[in-house]
Amino acid sequence: MMKGIKARLLLQIGLLLLVIVLLLEAVFAFAVYTYYFSSSRQILESRVTTTATFANQFINGTTLSERARNILEQLIANESSRVEVLNLKGQTVIDSYGFSSLDRIDTEDVAVALQGGVGHYSGISSLYQGRIMAVSSPLTNSGELIGVLRFSVSTEPLYDAVFGLISWAVAIGLIVLLIGFALSLIIARRIIDPVKELTGISRQMATGDFSARAVRKYNDEVGTLADSLNHMNEELAKNEKMKNNFISTISHELRTPLTSIKGWGETLVVGGLEDEEETLLGLEVINGETERLIGLVEDLLDFSKYQTGEIQLRREPVDLHQLLRNLELQYSYAGNKRNVTLHTDLTEETLPMNADLNRLKQVFVNLLDNAIKFSKQDGNVWLTVMRRDRLVYVSIQDNGEGIPPEDLNKIGERFYKGRSKMSGSGLGLAISKEIIQLHSGKLQIESEYGSGTTITVILPLMPDPDAIQDNLA
Repeated sequence: MMKGIKARLLLQIGLLLLVIVLLLEAVFAFAVYTYYFSSSRQILESRVTTTATFANQFINGTTLSERARNILEQLIANESSRVEVLNLKGQTVIDSYGFSSLDRIDTEDVAVALQGGVGHYSGISSLYQGRIMAVSSPLTNSGELIGVLRFSVSTEPLYDAVFGLISWAVAIGLIVLLIGFALSLIIARRIIDPVKELTGISRQMATGDFSARAVRKYNDEVGTLADSLNHMNEELAKNEKMKNNFISTISHELRTPLTSIKGWGETLVVGGLEDEEETLLGLEVINGETERLIGLVEDLLDFSKYQTGEIQLRREPVDLHQLLRNLELQYSYAGNKRNVTLHTDLTEETLPMNADLNRLKQVFVNLLDNAIKFSKQDGNVWLTVMRRDRLVYVSIQDNGEGIPPEDLNKIGERFYKGRSKMSGSGLGLAISKEIIQLHSGKLQIESEYGSGTTITVILPLMPDPDAIQDNLA
C-alpha cells in the first residue's frame, strides 16, 4: 500500500509540475512570438508609412514610374526589405532590385492599400521561397490613388530566432521537471517513511504487541498521528490488562460456587442422606451457590448485550415511588450477613415515568446490594429521594471503605472491577450505568476514601403527571 501511495504522490506532483511547465512554456512562446513579430511588423509599417507619406506630400505632379524611381533612389544602401511600387492592378512597376512584373499581387495587404488603408500580410512567398511579412500603403497624387508602396521581408530568420529561444525554454523546462521529480521523490519519502513506520506499529498492535511506540519526528499531521497511535496503544494495553484481570476474576468467581456445589454434592453422595441436618445444610449451600452462579451468568449475558448495544427497554407507565417503596420493604425485613441497616427518606408523591420497570429494579437492586456489601459490619445504608421539577434524584449512600481517587473515574468502565477484594463480577455498575443512560438519565458517583460512597441516579419524569395516574389506575 505504501508503494501505491508513493506512486500516486509522485504521479500527482509530476502532473502538477508538467502542467505548470507547459503553461509557462506556452506563455513564454506566445510572448516571444508576439514580441518578435509585432516589433518587426511595427518597424516595417513605420518605414512604409513614412516613405509613402513623404512621397505623397513632396513628390506630386509626377507619373507613378517617376515616383517609383524617386522612392527607390531615397532608400538606404543596406536596405534589407524588398520595396515594390505597384499599380492599381497590383502589378509591380519596379522593385528595389530593379525588376518589374506583370504578375498580380493579390494579397490582403495590397487589397487594403488599394482601398486607401495600410495593409498587413504574413504568409508564403514563391519569390523568397519561404515565409514573409509585408506591409502596403497607398500612393496618392493630389488626393487621388495612383498606386501602392509595398515593403516585404523574409520572416525565416525570425522563426529561427523564436524557435531557438523556445528550444532553450523547452530544455530548461525539462531540467526543471527532472529537478522537480527528484525533489518530489525526496518529499514523498519524507512523508511515506513515517507512515510506513506507523503502519508497522499498527500491525504489531494488531497481533497483541503493545510495547512498540511511534517516534514523533515532525510537528505536523503525521506527528499528531504518531501521538494518537501511541495514545491508542496505551489505552489498548490498559484495556487488554483490564480484560485479562476481568477474565481472571470472573473465572475465579465462577469457580468458587461450582467448587462448593461439587464439594457438597460429593459429600451428600458419599455420606448418603441419613443425616437430615447435614443434608439440609448441603442443599441450602448448593441452592445459594446456584443462585449466585445464576446471577453471575445473568451479569455476563447483560454485559454481552451492553457491549453490542443490544439492551432493549420495554417501556410502560410506572411509578418509581412504588418501586422504591417495595425495595424498602424487601431490604428492611430480608436481613443480610453484614447486619447493615437500611434508612430511607422517600417522598410520598407519585413519581411517574415511562420506563422499563424490571430494568430499573435491576439497577436499584444492584446499587443496594453493592452498598450493603461494601458497608462496614453493622453499618448503615441510606436511600433518599428528591424531586426537582421533572427530574428525580435517587441517592444510595453507604459508610463503607469508599473508592480511591485514582479509581473513581474508572468505576463503571468495561472490564474494570476496582481494587476491592469483595466477591462479584464487577459488571453490575457498568450494566446499571448503561440502563440509566437508555432511560435518558445519568449516574453520578461521589466517594471519600475511607468514609463511604454515594451513588446518585438522575431520571426524567413524565411531562404530564395526570397521564401516569390514569394509566396506573
